[in-house]
Amino acid sequence: MIKVLVVDDSVVVRRLIVDSLGGAPDIEVVGTAANGLLAQAKIDSLKPDVVTMDIEMPQMNGIEAVRELRKRHPRLPVIMFSTLSAAGASATLEALSAGATDYVTKPSNVGSVAQSIAAVREQLVPKIHALAGRRTVAPGRPGPGTAPTRPGAPPPMPGRLGLPPRPGSQPPARPATAPARPVRRGPAGRVDILAIGSSTGGPDALTKVLQSLPSDLPVPIVVTQHMPPVFTRMFAERLDRSTPLHVVEAGDGMELVPGTVYIAPGDKHLVLHRRGTATLTQLSGAPPENSCRPAVDVMFRSVSALFGASVFATVLTGMGYDGRSGAKVLRDAGAEVLAQDEASSVVWGMPGAVVGAGLADEVLPLDRIAAALIQRVQAGRAPRATAVTR
Repeated sequence: MIKVLVVDDSVVVRRLIVDSLGGAPDIEVVGTAANGLLAQAKIDSLKPDVVTMDIEMPQMNGIEAVRELRKRHPRLPVIMFSTLSAAGASATLEALSAGATDYVTKPSNVGSVAQSIAAVREQLVPKIHALAGRRTVAPGRPGPGTAPTRPGAPPPMPGRLGLPPRPGSQPPARPATAPARPVRRGPAGRVDILAIGSSTGGPDALTKVLQSLPSDLPVPIVVTQHMPPVFTRMFAERLDRSTPLHVVEAGDGMELVPGTVYIAPGDKHLVLHRRGTATLTQLSGAPPENSCRPAVDVMFRSVSALFGASVFATVLTGMGYDGRSGAKVLRDAGAEVLAQDEASSVVWGMPGAVVGAGLADEVLPLDRIAAALIQRVQAGRAPRATAVTR
């Protein structure tokens, strides 16, 4: 049984969350708290597996509570409960920076209490399952189904893939052994674009990676991070202020230029097209894939169609398996795919799915990914000095 503590100053919202979790047979709400200060004591006494946390609360707000909680409970999953607004997005990103694990958005424009409960349940239950499951895997503990990625390389850590179960079904079973990936022949070619996909835990992971890349990076970067509208714009602005690179939320018709990061906007797929010698961004309202829009698979297929083997793709922490089929398209075109390892992932769903399918050329901890990207981009280019700041 997964034990959940609900923290919110609104009695109505607390009841909404409790009712939304009531239909999950393996989840138990063990307590509620009206602010962050009360939550600290209840965490110590109730020992929940997951905490849901409002942001705006009296005495101690959600951001302050997360900072305090992380001093004593560094691995306890905390899911923020946010609003779909600029203020809500900004506060949520601040909470994630302070140590929150993930977030869900409060329902808006719904017609009934039942619809609100269903909307919260659809977002919250899969995240609780994935994050609570993550805490049951002891680092380094052997398990079934290792997935070596290249001859002589150490296998990635085994364990849960973090795949969210669909209502009334079970997650896809992990194969006992990963399929062998295609054997690459000959030296890798020059990289002309980086493509990165991420979801749960992605904001923090992306920040760490981009902060370690130089401002004069000679290639553009396209990113799909699972986030709703408004959040992606605020996230891009935050990254633009805190990293050496220029970061923007992608819009229609932006020309890709080196040293710039293009974040897929919420509720739109990011695809690319050519106009003469220029590569331009294009936003697509095509149906969601893997229940996601934007979807990593859509972006990966698009960059593969234009850049082929000159793509270097990275799949960071995230729930589900978005990016797996796109990684296969990239690998079939001769591109390389890097996956974040399980130990440093918040949820080893997306990268684990890529590794489990035998599609990862390399599996690395988060703190080594930026260096790998720099090394790979520099290969095939004349050596030159790199700037670290703007």
